[in-house]
Amino acid sequence: MDPAVVAALPGWVGRRVVVRHLLPDGRATDALGTLVQVDDDALVVHRDRVGTDVVVALADVLLAKPVPPRATRPGPPRR
Repeated sequence: MDPAVVAALPGWVGRRVVVRHLLPDGRATDALGTLVQVDDDALVVHRDRVGTDVVVALADVLLAKPVPPRATRPGPPRR
């Protein structure tokens, strides 16, 4: 992964991100949610829609970037 992205990761904690990473079988997948933790070996993304955390080894990260907040649907009309 780009060293500039690795250096930027700690500054993204608390922001919504997408992280493309490798699975054990070699396929790639995305983790979309709030970046909650970064250390020397791994990062943690809280998947908002599912309510679970994904721990990703930094060695498995292919791409990472911040993304805009999740769109909200308008509520029912007020009467």
